[in-house]
Amino acid sequence: METKNHVLTSAEVKKTETIIKNHVLIAMGFGAVPIPFVDMAGITATQISMISKLAAEYQVQFSHELGKTVLVSLLSGVGAQSLATGTLGSLVKAIPLVGSIVGAVTYSAIGGSTTYAVGKVFARHFEMGGNLLNFKASDAKSYFKEELDKGRDVVKSVKETVKKPFTKKTESDTVEE
Repeated sequence: METKNHVLTSAEVKKTETIIKNHVLIAMGFGAVPIPFVDMAGITATQISMISKLAAEYQVQFSHELGKTVLVSLLSGVGAQSLATGTLGSLVKAIPLVGSIVGAVTYSAIGGSTTYAVGKVFARHFEMGGNLLNFKASDAKSYFKEELDKGRDVVKSVKETVKKPFTKKTESDTVEE
């Protein structure tokens, strides 16, 4: 993959994938925070951090304020449905007990899949020689939706991986009495 100023090695490509996956995990963790809107703030900060790290990997200048601006333009322009669902998922947490559990599970998945899509969109944009100043959310709309679907699969995979050690049956579990 070639950028305007840089050819990525396979190790660098792997590093960008690791950056995205690590931030997906962090976003999922913030999504599980039981306090409405604290979860959203954590996920947003995680996504901005990820864009910053991807920009550094692609040798693209990063500004925190500009990073926030392009993230908001992406999520409001092409991820409006995800944003609305995410806000609802966060608000559900205000319902005592049940809301916290349902909201944490729902918002964790939404935060993870959205973070995955955001990471993929910016990695692709930077690969093509783009920067934060020439990012256009409208140009990323269909790719964001594709990657959001893939992000849902990534989140499912993460959840299954986390569940396995806790649900694995041992020989002593299957012994008849």
